[in-house]
Amino acid sequence: MKRGAIFDMDGTLLDTERLYSLGWVEVAADFGKEKQPDLSWRACGLGNDQCVALVKEYYPDLDGQEYVRHVVEFVKKKIEKELSLMPGVPEVLRFFEEQGIRMAVASSTETDIVEANLRRTDIRRYFQAVVGGDQVTNGKPAPDIFLRAADLLGIPAGDCYVFEDSPNGIRAAAAAGCAAVMVPDQIRPTEEIRDLSADVCENMADVLKKLRGGML
Repeated sequence: MKRGAIFDMDGTLLDTERLYSLGWVEVAADFGKEKQPDLSWRACGLGNDQCVALVKEYYPDLDGQEYVRHVVEFVKKKIEKELSLMPGVPEVLRFFEEQGIRMAVASSTETDIVEANLRRTDIRRYFQAVVGGDQVTNGKPAPDIFLRAADLLGIPAGDCYVFEDSPNGIRAAAAAGCAAVMVPDQIRPTEEIRDLSADVCENMADVLKKLRGGML
């Protein structure tokens, strides 16, 4: 078993990716624009600057940063009523805690939002480090965020699991040299992503089963 475990937040720990997926499409109406369904999956796992650039691809005449701000506000309002953990997350966190595994969160979301959401769902205490997208220069699929998380844990990246639901997250984890574990939420893994992953688990219950069985 690895000595460290790093978790993405949205769609991995928290059931928020579906809210972002909805937000990326729905806020187009705020700007009087036609909805673009592809925008939601393409934005999955990206940092702020990358999202701004992506918005400009679809809506060249809009302020990309303002569009992203509207998405964040859309999700914040939803979270106040709908924030919940992904199934199986408490059991996995307790298992790692019992095994003495050090844990971190590494999310493209800004650090203050990550911290607030972890506290809101009462799981902040499990993590020795929290890294938000505002702490690194290069967002996923660059490896920076996972390298920083491993460094803060004091554990080599190669001795850390990374649990991710997005293709860019898996690419970043693999580039960092971590054991990337795909736990799909909104997006199913392609052959490329399967090849980059140490394993693909259907959900956190599957993760726990494989950990207990020594298969991860």
